[in-house]
Amino acid sequence: MSIDTLGAIFHSPARVKIMRLFLLNSQAVLTPSSVAARSSVTPAIVRKELAILLRAGFICRKKERVTGKKQIEGWSYDSRFEYAEALENLLFGTEFIDLEELGKRFKRSGRIKLLLLSGVFNHNPNARLDLLIVGDNLKRPVVDRTIRALEAEIGKELAYATFETGEFIYRASMYDKLIRDVIDSPHEKVINVGGLLEQVPQANVI
Repeated sequence: MSIDTLGAIFHSPARVKIMRLFLLNSQAVLTPSSVAARSSVTPAIVRKELAILLRAGFICRKKERVTGKKQIEGWSYDSRFEYAEALENLLFGTEFIDLEELGKRFKRSGRIKLLLLSGVFNHNPNARLDLLIVGDNLKRPVVDRTIRALEAEIGKELAYATFETGEFIYRASMYDKLIRDVIDSPHEKVINVGGLLEQVPQANVI
């Protein structure tokens, strides 16, 4: 289910972004300014949406001690919210990202040969990477901008790694742990040009 569809259901795409942000950072205390920055939503809309989510019981006011005696006051996900499970299934269902559209975004970053999704995309909080990107003549600034935009939509900082094709094949064949953790575990293939993943020696392709 795309963010546009969810936005229509919730009458606000911004609300979808903010709810995901709180769900994926359920232990964090977020200030209005941090919510605005991390979700790419204007401060005025953030204030409006926080008020709505507070009335609904989705978030609560909370304080958190940081350095020394300093405290920050903000908002946190309320674990007592009665519709938590239903909302998580809706906001993080198997189709919460449009894979075809995602692949098109990353193709602007160079000659992408392989794009795998893991971690948050597979509901695996223990995964070391959320995205594995392989290609040639990669434009790292474009990759970074694409990731930042994706983080704002999802509501979570993403762990990712990029490799040139030759380096990827070599390191995967040498059982580089970072790479093998992704390819030998459940993942989603977004781009796999020429069956590159299947060329990795003894890869457990899923």
